[in-house]
Amino acid sequence: MPKAEIVDYLRRTHHLRGALADFRLDEQQCAVSFKGPGYSADAFIDRATGRYDVTESSLGVVAILNDLHKGRDTGASWQLVIDVAAGLLVFIAFSGLVLLYFVHKHRLPGVLALGVGTAIVYAIYRLLVS
Repeated sequence: MPKAEIVDYLRRTHHLRGALADFRLDEQQCAVSFKGPGYSADAFIDRATGRYDVTESSLGVVAILNDLHKGRDTGASWQLVIDVAAGLLVFIAFSGLVLLYFVHKHRLPGVLALGVGTAIVYAIYRLLVS
């Protein structure tokens, strides 16, 4: 049976969702994995008998939000959304720095807040990451 037919059969029969993440074939077994945000499904097919087991896992709203935040198992479209959002946030941050430069009354406190915030973030990084 071709790969596409196996995947279609599993999707139709068990209402599996998510993108096809892995399709492995060896002498005794075929393993098919589907992944999506907060979701995974695995099917293990015995090639000799045609019998198979399907394991489906849906982890809830928090796992979905976590996967969307990280861009894990989301596809190219969602990763583009993340990249555009990151670009907009960088633009907003730099425009804030430019505005801070032109507002003389708030320049010194703003630069001091920038320095303190940068030092705190660096200290947290050194403490927790490295």
